[in-house]
Amino acid sequence: MYCAVPPLARENFLKGKTVHLGPADSYIPHMEKKDFSMRINIHLGAHCTDDERLLRCLRNNAEMLDHSGTCIPDPDLYRTLLRDTAAALQGKPASPETEEMVLDQILDEADIPDVVVLSWDNFMSFPQWALRGRLYPAAADRVRGLMQIFPSAEVTFYLAIRNPATFLPELCSRQRQKTPAEVMSECDPVSLRWSDTIGDVVARNPGVNLVIWADEDAPLIWPEVLAHVGGIDDGSTLTGWDDLLSHLMEDEGMRRLHSTLAEPPQPDVRHRREIISNLLGEFVRPEAVEVEFEMPGWDQALVDHMTATYEDDMARIAALPGVRFLTP
Repeated sequence: MYCAVPPLARENFLKGKTVHLGPADSYIPHMEKKDFSMRINIHLGAHCTDDERLLRCLRNNAEMLDHSGTCIPDPDLYRTLLRDTAAALQGKPASPETEEMVLDQILDEADIPDVVVLSWDNFMSFPQWALRGRLYPAAADRVRGLMQIFPSAEVTFYLAIRNPATFLPELCSRQRQKTPAEVMSECDPVSLRWSDTIGDVVARNPGVNLVIWADEDAPLIWPEVLAHVGGIDDGSTLTGWDDLLSHLMEDEGMRRLHSTLAEPPQPDVRHRREIISNLLGEFVRPEAVEVEFEMPGWDQALVDHMTATYEDDMARIAALPGVRFLTP
């Protein structure tokens, strides 16, 4: 059966509804900040969320960010390196020599920055291992492994989550060796909770810092996401900050957006979100936000139930220690 599921963000800007868990423009680290010499921001994905749009934007602005003290290294320099180093450490902290060696390879003779941004949606798992009874069962171990590579740095993890009702079908579509029925054979879609995965990460990694947002909310908070991950004050100063919106909005809507934002006085974050929300309501591309899929044994009632459960789950995640949940 085919099911059409409008993402939560579309419901927000068409109906004026949103889940308020803590404004993205007032981020305050939950844990007491230590006197680290370097901050390492690790973007974990997840799969089927931004599809590296965040990394592409930061990489395209690497020179400007470098002037602000943020390094956006080539992912080819660190993805395999970090995976292999974490496996070799087996959960133990790296020695100063090992940490320095890893950073030297990542920075590739660049000056020592204040912030280093690392991004890969396979950090928690490759797609074929992302669903084994629950979502990302190895996430806690993977996060610990990454933290232990940089024991002298302040490490913060960034993760976008997505409604399982749309996440699972797309995740299944990326596993070409298995049918959706085979992928889903080890789990009950109704019982899947992101809070179980994130709660496990928190419980098994005391002091971990996590910044979470719903992928459905990304159109309204994308500049703030870019700012947090990139270690800067204003993500809207980045070239291409509106690429996500151009994917979702018709050309006339984008023209009006740029025209409105160019008029003095410059809108603050909340006003900018209102402008974007209104324009999306009028100029959204239906094909960009309506998701149709076929999953064996699923019907619209199940999808609606999973969606409602996901909304409740976000509140549970926001209440976890060490977690900051970004919302409009």
